[in-house]
Amino acid sequence: MKTIGIIGAGQLGLMLTEEAHQLGLRTVCLDPSAEAPAFAVADEAIVAAYDDAAALEELCRRSDAVTYEFENVPGEVLVPLVERYNIPQGFRPLYDSQDRLREKTNAREHGLLTPGFEAVDDETSLRAAVGRLGLPVVLKTRTLGYDGHGQRVLRSEEDIEAALPLLSVPCILEQFVPFDFEASIVMVSDGERVVSFPVGRNIHRDGILDLCVVPAEVDPEILARMRRESERFMRACGYRGILAIEYFVRGGEIYFNEMAPRPHNSGHYTIEGATTNQYRELARYLAGMPLEEPRLVAPTVMKNILGQDLEAAREVAAEGRQGVYVHLYGKRESRPKRKMGHITFVGMTAREYEAAWASRFVE
Repeated sequence: MKTIGIIGAGQLGLMLTEEAHQLGLRTVCLDPSAEAPAFAVADEAIVAAYDDAAALEELCRRSDAVTYEFENVPGEVLVPLVERYNIPQGFRPLYDSQDRLREKTNAREHGLLTPGFEAVDDETSLRAAVGRLGLPVVLKTRTLGYDGHGQRVLRSEEDIEAALPLLSVPCILEQFVPFDFEASIVMVSDGERVVSFPVGRNIHRDGILDLCVVPAEVDPEILARMRRESERFMRACGYRGILAIEYFVRGGEIYFNEMAPRPHNSGHYTIEGATTNQYRELARYLAGMPLEEPRLVAPTVMKNILGQDLEAAREVAAEGRQGVYVHLYGKRESRPKRKMGHITFVGMTAREYEAAWASRFVE
């Protein structure tokens, strides 16, 4: 029986472990928190910091293949291990995604449309870049930002002044895209084939994904182009394993926003909403199994459950309704804006969700 090693034991590691078990695989997870969700289902657990070289090597020794469930694994620790152990995705997709400037540059060099952007490190370079890009713009830290953290929209001189504290670390300034909506695609590649999951339309609230609606209600030609360009990009970069890309859609244009070489929040819908799911296909790839082409089962809405929605989600779970699948991650501490679970509504459109379900959750 093969063993998959997972760096990180959060909810993504939890769901990857559950799917790996369905395929007859074992998992061993490493995480600094002894209460991490995936430890409840993993076959083995290693409690250690992500930069603990000895612990990461022990994870590799116990595993037939190793993956990661988040982007910020230290390169100085992982790169030597890639050379000695089976980490099939390698370090390159992590390297390209860990720095927003590098990420945007790589996307543009490989033919994807991006907003205009410049590196900024101090007030002088910020003001010069604003002069070239124009207002409004978005100032982002180059590393460690997620769910809206580490960024500010600048629309005025007052906004520029208020954003100066962000420049304590290297930043990137991007043109603001007044998008019609956001969309994402998840792909898995074994180096020969790329399988793509149906594109989802994403609705954020306070910088955090709230809903993913599939199929995305948009011109089919745009969806086909998004899939075609995303698959071409993945092949051109030589990425293997899993890759999610987020886009801004405005009119007929699609703008690269960011990517993640791990299972993606917007892809949770695939567990029940598609014929196979992002975790299962990643596990297949890691185990050397053939990939399966996914198909949408029915229109689907995925709702993120944050701390403020946890009690409502428990009530929904107790009702046991057909086509409504409640996933709670088992995190010990609940707080507002912390991801505690998700609910997938299969056979439901966005309009039907808004009419029947939206009022049950915190606005």
